Amino acid sequence: MTARPWRITPEGIEVRVRATPRGGRDALDGIETRDDGAAVLKVRVRAAPEDGAANAAVRDVLRRALGLPASAVALTTGATARIKLFRIAGDGPALAARLDGLTETPSKGGA
Repeated sequence: MTARPWRITPEGIEVRVRATPRGGRDALDGIETRDDGAAVLKVRVRAAPEDGAANAAVRDVLRRALGLPASAVALTTGATARIKLFRIAGDGPALAARLDGLTETPSKGGA
């Protein structure tokens, strides 16, 4: 099982994100385990990393994927870095389950 880049908190969840600006589309791109062993949620956005546009686009991808209002998703660290930490307000276990469903890799092959 792949490590998860989120953790449940009393207020919701915290998600470690690796952002790819100018990624050609706005989408969740799965989970990656970095060389240091840390898991990150890959998010690509069309926006350029200028004047906070890419951060706003990442926030929008997260809130749309989870069906939340923009006010529920906040960037807490990494405003100018590729690796960012977002806090998402809500029911932590339900949000984690939703992210699990969105990042599952379908099994290949058959019986």
